[in-house]
This record gives sequence, C-alpha cells and structure tokens, in this order.
Amino acid sequence: MRFVPGGTFRMGSDRFYPEERPVRQVRVDPFWIDVMPVTNRDFAAFVEATGHVTLAEIAPDPGDYPGMPPEMAMPGSLVFTRTDGPVDLDDYSRWWSFRFGADWRHPSGPESDLSELWDHPVVHIAYADAEAYARWAGKALPTEAEWEFAARGGLDGCDYAWGDELAPGGAMLANYWQGAFPYANDLLDGWERTSPVGYYPANAYGLHDLIGNVWEWTADWWALPQRHRKPFKGACCIPANPRGGRERDSHDPATPGVRIGRKVLKGGSHLCAPSYCQRYRPAARHAQAVDSSTSHIGFRCVMRPAHGD
Repeated sequence: MRFVPGGTFRMGSDRFYPEERPVRQVRVDPFWIDVMPVTNRDFAAFVEATGHVTLAEIAPDPGDYPGMPPEMAMPGSLVFTRTDGPVDLDDYSRWWSFRFGADWRHPSGPESDLSELWDHPVVHIAYADAEAYARWAGKALPTEAEWEFAARGGLDGCDYAWGDELAPGGAMLANYWQGAFPYANDLLDGWERTSPVGYYPANAYGLHDLIGNVWEWTADWWALPQRHRKPFKGACCIPANPRGGRERDSHDPATPGVRIGRKVLKGGSHLCAPSYCQRYRPAARHAQAVDSSTSHIGFRCVMRPAHGD
C-alpha cells in the first residue's frame, strides 16, 4: 500500500459526461491505498483461506428477478465479445452476454482459466465479493472521493491521471481500447483484455492502474453530485470526506421492478475508447448494481489511520 496525504481538491469534471458535474471542492483525510488492483493471485489466497464463493458462482434466485426465464437460473457472469462490425452503440447487448460458467477462475467463460493471468486484476467480482475480501484483509473499500483523489496523484483539475493529453507523444499510459469500438481494437497498448497490474507507469503517488484495465468498486451508493447552494466562504465550508447517496435512491429507474442498489465504479476499463466511452479518467464514474459482475470489474482496498495516529 501507499500513503496518500489527503487534502482539498476539485472533484468531478465539467468537460465530459453529465454525471460528473458540477466540479466541487472537497477534502479527504489521509489514508493508505493498495498500489495495484487485487489480482487473481491475491483473490485465490483469500478464497483458499476462507472458502468464499463469489456471486457469479451461485445460481440466481428467479424470485429476486421478476420475469427472469427459469433456464437462466444458472451460475455465470457477463462477458465481453467483439462484434463482427459496427453496431448500434446504444445497444450494449450486442457485445455483452451472460455466459454460464464465467467467473473469476474462468474470466472468458468455462473454457478459460488463469494459467497466464495470475498477475492480472481479478474480475467477475460483485460488490459483496470485494467487500468480503476487504474485511478478510483488514481493509475497506475506498469512498469515491478517496479513490478520485488518489487517482489524480496531486494533479488537481487535469483530465487524466498524468495530465491533459490522453496519449502524450503517442505514449500508451493505460490499458484502454484504441480503434472503433466494439469491433476494431488496434491494440496499440498491446492488450486485448486485461493487462498485468503495474504494467503502466505509476502516478505521482506511486499507484498503478487507476485508469483503464478494470473498473473498480467504491463504497459509495450512486447519486448525482449536488451543487452547493451557497458559495464557499473559506476552508471551513468545504465538505470533508464526502459520501454518496442512499441505497434507496440508488436504484435504476429503468428497472422499477428490481430494487437493487447501485454503487459507484471508478477508473474506466480496457473497453473504454475515445470513440465510445471516454471514462479512463479520475473524474469518470459509473453506476453498477451490487449484484452484477462482469469481465471488466475489479477493485482495490484502502486503510484509514485510527483517530489520533
């Protein structure tokens, strides 16, 4: 882990997606954060020690999902597959499919394994799985504000974790999609899916892979940022260690029959592309149902000093 000193910073962005607005000043206390995302090797040690079974390895209960066909009540997870050509980018079902037998041990489906992926981020992790690992490790999941502060590495207000240019001088500084999504990946960064943790340069806090590679769970319930009603009149008025919304308000309005809370994901993934999803940035955020797992979601942990330390 690395120590992050805490401080005041401008959270969010006014230059990209609506859910990142408005930019607001917040303050976070010092904390420790994992240098890299939790890897398959790390997660395997946790499973061996505890016997933990991930959500993707458990058949869903049709009673929890009104209208779910009975034949879908089998263990599995969402897996990305390239399309053969251009498709409607509003229809994510063209590249995402629920694959029976996909889980953290079998990231691309039941025929796959971890033989060359031990140092890659663990994926197919639902929120409860990440939380269970954090408890076992004596750690916690970061808040959205902690995560974003760490990802910025002291570069307050910059678009990316290394400045305001995505690929300065053509350098690939993170694992994201180059080319026309979701069918033409030019692989300028060398990776079709996840990459080994630490493959790309660390930010100024010595942290790797906070941008791209895999989305990362945070502890905050999804909510849209609120604009402060009154202008700040000094540091005493800047929110300290802000948290997200409430579980009951985080539900997806598009699925009123399924009352499942959503947490904030941060950092983007190897599937974010300039042509589709420019969320390989500290300010970027995404709502994810806590019962969902996919081939591009992982996590890392934090530790907070005890009061007075």
